[in-house]
Order: sequence, then C-alpha cells, then structure tokens
Amino acid sequence: MLGVAARRVAGAARPALRTARCFSTAEAPAVMKLNFCLPHETIYKDKDVDQVIIPGSAGEYGVTAGHSPIVAELKPGVVQVVHEAGQEPENFFVSAGFALTHPTSVTDITAIEAVRVEEIDEGAVKSSYDAAKREMDAATEGSREAAEAQVAVETTKAMAAAIGVVLAS
Repeated sequence: MLGVAARRVAGAARPALRTARCFSTAEAPAVMKLNFCLPHETIYKDKDVDQVIIPGSAGEYGVTAGHSPIVAELKPGVVQVVHEAGQEPENFFVSAGFALTHPTSVTDITAIEAVRVEEIDEGAVKSSYDAAKREMDAATEGSREAAEAQVAVETTKAMAAAIGVVLAS
C-alpha cells in the first residue's frame, strides 16, 4: 500500500525536480558583470571583471563568467575583485551580507559594511578586538550582549587576518 503511494508521490515530483536545477546559459559572456553595493554607497555597478572571490559562510568560492547561479551568505572576510586575468585583486573586507550570482554572468554583492583592505588601521583593529573581548567577558552567558560581543570578536579576528595581524588570545 505504501509502495503505491510512494510511487505516486515520486511520479508527481519528477517534473518539479527536472526544473529545480538551473545552470548558466551556453552563450555566457567572456566577462562577468559585478554589482557591489552597501546600504549607503555603490562600489561597482555593472563593472566588467574577470573573477570575484567571495567569503561565503559555507566556504570561500570564486565566480567567473558562466558560473552556475548561487546565493550565499557572506561571512566576515575579504572579497577579492580581479579586474583582468593575471592582475592582482582589489581586496575589500566585508563584515556580512549576501552574494547572488545570476545565470547571465552577473554577480550582485550586498554587504552591510565594506572597506578596502589597505585602508584598515592595525591599531584600530587591535583596540576593537580588546574591547570586544572585554565586553564578551563581562556579558552574561546566553545574553544578547554576549552574542553581540561574540560577533564583534569574530569580525575583528577576520579583519586582523585580512591585514596579516596576529591578535593576542
């Protein structure tokens, strides 16, 4: 009895499963377009780039023209924008956000905050880390303050790693 029901459900689901997967088109352009936006500023709008390396919450990944569609949550880390093949990337530290790659070789990055890595002040990172550690130590375990302090600690650790600074534990 259950076998008949399972076959009936599986048969009905097959057409939906066939259309659930989406790939980029065969006619993908040679370059990809990048839109990189913050709530208060647009860094790039329809910018032709060769590649973008994104710090996704499930791991870092690279996107080039013709990449399969993907949606990813950003973790604190460095977005690397390679304008032309063989060039050094332009590096931006992002605190959080989302990246969406469309099947048309367009990638949208929306970040809460972003700063060019070369503009990060080592002293400010160290003092922010120390302050966040103090707040975390002072907060009641499981409280909102503890969670906010933990986010600040993780973000400043990632920022320190982006500029090659080792923080005291």
